[in-house]
Amino acid sequence: MANLQVRDMDEKLYSSLRSLAKNEKRSISQEVIYILQKYLSTPKSFNLNPTDEFLQLAGSWDDNRNAEEIIKDINDNRKNSSRFGGDNELFD
Repeated sequence: MANLQVRDMDEKLYSSLRSLAKNEKRSISQEVIYILQKYLSTPKSFNLNPTDEFLQLAGSWDDNRNAEEIIKDINDNRKNSSRFGGDNELFD
C-alpha cells in the first residue's frame, strides 16, 4: 500500500482536519483518504472553475417585467392552503 506524507500544512487547516476526523470518528489518515476518494470520484468537480460557472449564469435571470409585475405574478400564482388553519391542525 502506498504512503503519503504532507509537509508544511497550515496549522489552521490541520486543526480543521483533526476536528472533522474526530467528528466522523476516523483517524486523520482515514479522513484524508475519505476526502480524496470523495473528491476524485466526481472528476467534473475539479474541472470546473467557480468564476466561469458564475459567469455562465449571468443574464439567465433577465426579466423585462418591473418589480411590481413580478410581485403580482408571484402573488397571483400562490395557492390558498388550509394547512395552518382549521380544527385540530398541528399549528393552530
